[in-house]
Amino acid sequence: MSCIYADAPVCDFKSWPGGKGMGKGDPKNWALVMSLWGFKNEAEALAAKVNPIDNLAPLAKAGVPLLHVFGDADDVVPWEENTGIVEKRYRELGGSITLIRKPGVGHHPHGLEDPSPIVGFILRNACAGQ
Repeated sequence: MSCIYADAPVCDFKSWPGGKGMGKGDPKNWALVMSLWGFKNEAEALAAKVNPIDNLAPLAKAGVPLLHVFGDADDVVPWEENTGIVEKRYRELGGSITLIRKPGVGHHPHGLEDPSPIVGFILRNACAGQ
């Protein structure tokens, strides 16, 4: 089996770098997203279903467990628009997701002071069935 560990992940580019919700956004990187994906205009980008939040079903069907570590005060990549949506949708699809909330923490610093919960998650899931 495999697994995915994500730390303060961008799961919807409308949130960051788009800044179309609660986050600050980043106009330079939003222009880069528009260019790299070949969107004709912002409306096309906003309607696109190409973000992780829109493409969870194959992972859930394959039984891939997720671990998200996030700061609940993140104003760059707000967890509510990213990890929060992934959690809700993944659980609805029957997927397993573990959340580690860092109270009062913003987007940085990444990781945990004690990384053992992350290492344990990866070892349990990456080595399962071998």
